Amino acid sequence: MALISTARRCVLVIPARRRSTRLPEKLLLRKTGKTVLEHTYEAACQTRCPELVLIATDDAEIAREARQFGAGVVMTSPDCLSGTDRVAEAAGQIGPAEIIINLQGDEPEIDPVVVDQLAESLLADPSAAMATLATPIRDRTLLDDPSCVKVVFDPHGRAMYFSRSAIPHVRDWDQDYLETEPALFHQHIGVYAYRRELLLRLAQLPPGRFEQLEKLEQLRVLEQGETILVTEIDEPTHGIDTLEDYAAFVQRKLAG
Repeated sequence: MALISTARRCVLVIPARRRSTRLPEKLLLRKTGKTVLEHTYEAACQTRCPELVLIATDDAEIAREARQFGAGVVMTSPDCLSGTDRVAEAAGQIGPAEIIINLQGDEPEIDPVVVDQLAESLLADPSAAMATLATPIRDRTLLDDPSCVKVVFDPHGRAMYFSRSAIPHVRDWDQDYLETEPALFHQHIGVYAYRRELLLRLAQLPPGRFEQLEKLEQLRVLEQGETILVTEIDEPTHGIDTLEDYAAFVQRKLAG
């Protein structure tokens, strides 16, 4: 039975895994007086489009923390292999919703405005099944870094490909290409909006060929022939992956 039966146009789900590989327990760090998870939830609650914000987790301590600061919680299987799988499982419990936004729990400084832009782009285009974010790359080191995922999209904002390689590849390099307007190179930002039908179907599909090579889930969507809309934002988000990331976040938060 659905956890929440009311039909909603847009729901935001924060998948929250306790044991991160690079920074264990990061969602429960609280040097600012609040946990990373609570900061992310508060930012999510400032959005306009989502009518409901929930946290999806398989961990009792994460669930306890979330309930303490007033968040709704959906318990999911510990067997979920990714945040997408966890959001998909939660979507199956929350009743009808046209659009489901996936915001990772380690994004405490996410701008609510860009989340709304993401949702609005998908609501405005019935032909698209998914939407995500990107920001210009102006640094060659970042462009060549495989941990920085790149995306290319057409003039209508439809994703053509995602890669860990520098795309587009420039045969005859010129440093000025990094300053071109509009930007030639874009970093993918891992915040997603899905149509419910795609999200539920995606979790049941086997990984695609290029997804397995690049280790990028969003390629599964393109390999299925679906359209992913890309909304360009001015600056990258400040997700927390390392202890250094968290220290910088604490410094910014306490200074503000």
